[in-house]
Amino acid sequence: MKNIFTTVLFSFVALALFGQQEPQTTQFMQYKLGYNPAFAGSQEAAAITAIYRNQWLGLDGAPETQILSFNMPLLNQRVGVGANLVRSTIGITTTYDLDAVYAYRFRVGPGMLGLGIQGSVRSLQNEFQRTRASQPIASDPSIPANQENKFLFNFGAGVYYNTENFYIGVSIPRLIQNNINFNEGVGDVVISREVQHVYLMGGLILNLNERIKLQPQALVKYVNNAPFDLDGNLSVIFDDKFIFGVTYRLGGNKNSGVGESIDVLASAQVSKNILFGVSYDITLSELNNYSHGSIELGLHYFFGKSEGDEYVNPRFF
Repeated sequence: MKNIFTTVLFSFVALALFGQQEPQTTQFMQYKLGYNPAFAGSQEAAAITAIYRNQWLGLDGAPETQILSFNMPLLNQRVGVGANLVRSTIGITTTYDLDAVYAYRFRVGPGMLGLGIQGSVRSLQNEFQRTRASQPIASDPSIPANQENKFLFNFGAGVYYNTENFYIGVSIPRLIQNNINFNEGVGDVVISREVQHVYLMGGLILNLNERIKLQPQALVKYVNNAPFDLDGNLSVIFDDKFIFGVTYRLGGNKNSGVGESIDVLASAQVSKNILFGVSYDITLSELNNYSHGSIELGLHYFFGKSEGDEYVNPRFF
């Protein structure tokens, strides 16, 4: 029964990918470069981010994502450069993304405004031999015997504004709606294509006292013909070293209407240049009957110099 459910589930997921194609991250506040190229260079020093996400634990073929991201400021933070390398899998499909990012930044009022662009290359791979069937796969000539591959090129842009206590940004990381058919020999029929994802993010810092800060922030995701999506997070920062937060994610089953998940997050600076974070998604939709939630790990290294006992600021503005 579980195998039947999994097959039906990912059939619907494959259709839903027309609306939402990009992998999601619960720790989006630590991975802004993946959503907005204009974020590059907004920090005082170069930084490397690594994220691992395992979604819907317990379901065969569920989404899994590995991320490696780098960005650094140049010319007194007037220019930012960076790159993202992402591997994501769902079912029989594996996707590799490589983004090269450039941002130009200039002062506007109390903060800095960044205008960013990115170029990207994407590799799509399908392996039908990984499927399970009631009859031998080799006996069906309509099933490809070898791995299918497709390469796509794209570009995107974004705007990002930040001060010491506030940030807001909007972006479209991929503007070209590429045809992603693996078999392009079927006339002019388009079975699937890349769609534009619009991201709006924002957050601020509220100083409660000398040791405790409150940090509300949100990520809005819009795709034409897809349901409205929102991640709303509220975090508490202690001594600029420890972060604890809760996120509510819209989506999920339309019948229940309670949303996709409630996520709990915790981060700590384990050294003056290293921040480690972990999050767990508690599924609210009917998928909670078949999975054990989602887990995500994040590791962030900063090349900035720390003086005395001061830690690199973990606010990522």
